[in-house]
Amino acid sequence: MLSAEAVKPEVDEIDVLRSAEYALLSVLLGQAPSEDLLTRVSDLRGDATPLGLAHIELADAARAIDETVAGREYFNLFIGVGRGELLPYGSYYQTGFLHERPLARVREDLAELGVERVGHMREPEDHIAILCEIMAGMARGDFPADMARQGQFFERHIEPWAARFFADLETTSAATFYKSVGRVGRTFIELETEAFKLPH
Repeated sequence: MLSAEAVKPEVDEIDVLRSAEYALLSVLLGQAPSEDLLTRVSDLRGDATPLGLAHIELADAARAIDETVAGREYFNLFIGVGRGELLPYGSYYQTGFLHERPLARVREDLAELGVERVGHMREPEDHIAILCEIMAGMARGDFPADMARQGQFFERHIEPWAARFFADLETTSAATFYKSVGRVGRTFIELETEAFKLPH
């Protein structure tokens, strides 16, 4: 978990939806899903848009799996014996190594935002789940960041690698449920990339 001292501004409807999308990705990628989370994900609704169709696929995948199987898949993908199938860290995707300069840059920007590590968070801050949690917090107004600041954080820490990570997740043979998570993530990151290029 992360925290920041801030007066929470009023959040518009689009940012509420953006926050919910980031929060969904964060919770699915931060730990193995519980039965309760799978039930809630199975209730997702969609529409004919690419993201809406990805939501429908994810809901179907959640209905088709149980907590035990999903937990095993999560372990094989992200933890493994020695290491998982995928390494969901900005440093790894951008440099080929863990704990490199991309992680230091995330920590620098979090310090500027006044965001601190709390609780027993074990993962480094360039883990995709943590970056999604930060973006969710900014979109909700938990952390002091207007759209320009959000765009800067996204362009520095997420855009350079997250779409590739989600595409890898979508196509890996080690995933069944998480293929659908990968599709949602890739589609949403592509939308955010285009949205941040628009004038605000």
